[in-house]
Amino acid sequence: MRISDFKAMTFDVYGTLIDWEAGLLGELKPWAAKRGLKLGDGAILEAFAQIESPVQAESPRMLYRDVLAETHRRLAKAWGVAADEAAARGFGASIARWPAFPDSAAALGYLKDHFTLAALSNVDDASIQPSLDKLGRPFHHVFTAQQIGSYKPDRRNFEYAIAKLGLAGIAKKDILHVAQSLFHDHVPAQALGMTSAWIDRRAGKAGAGATAPLKNPPKVQFRFESMAALAAAHRAEAGG
Repeated sequence: MRISDFKAMTFDVYGTLIDWEAGLLGELKPWAAKRGLKLGDGAILEAFAQIESPVQAESPRMLYRDVLAETHRRLAKAWGVAADEAAARGFGASIARWPAFPDSAAALGYLKDHFTLAALSNVDDASIQPSLDKLGRPFHHVFTAQQIGSYKPDRRNFEYAIAKLGLAGIAKKDILHVAQSLFHDHVPAQALGMTSAWIDRRAGKAGAGATAPLKNPPKVQFRFESMAALAAAHRAEAGG
C-alpha cells in the first residue's frame, strides 16, 4: 500500500495540524497558576481530556467554543477553585490563538496539488476560520461538528465525510484519513473500514495528552511523526 494509491485525504485539524495541546496549555496553565494551583502539563492535559469528551457526548449539538467554556467551568470545580465566567468564555474563544505546527502549512500546500483534501474537525464553523488562515486554506472541503451534529469519535462524523466525498466521485477506499488522536479518529475510522495514517505528534512523550488513553490501540496502515514526513513519503513515491 502506498500513499499515492489514494485520491483524497481527510484530516483531523486540532492535534494533527494545529498544536492544540500547546494552545490549551497556553490558556490553562497561567490561569491555574494565578489561582495557586501547581499543576504539571501532563496533569492539566489529562484533566482536560477527562472532562471535554463527556461534555461533547452530553451535548453533541453544542458549539465547540461553548464546549470549551463548559469544560473550563468543570475544570475549575474539579480543581477546587471559583468558577470564572469571563475566563471560561475567553477559553472558548482561544481557538483563534492556538498555533499551527510549523510543518503543517507547507505539507498541506504540497499535498493539495496531488489529492482532494478535506478537514474533518471537532469544531464549529466560525472557530475554525482563523486556523484555516494559519494553514493556508488548503482544503477543498471543510466538515465540522457543527454541520454534522455530533463530535468524533462518533462514527456519524466519518460517515458524513465519506458520503460528501462520495458525491464528488471519491469512494471510501480512495480516502486516507490522517490524524493524531487514536481515540477520536483512528478507532472510528478503522471501525468503518477506512485506511488511516497516524501523525504521531506525541512520539516520545509520556501519556495520552489531551485525549483519552486506549488499552488496545488500533492498527494503523501508516505512521509518521510529522506532516512533513507524510509529504516526504509521497514525494519519494513520486520520484522526487
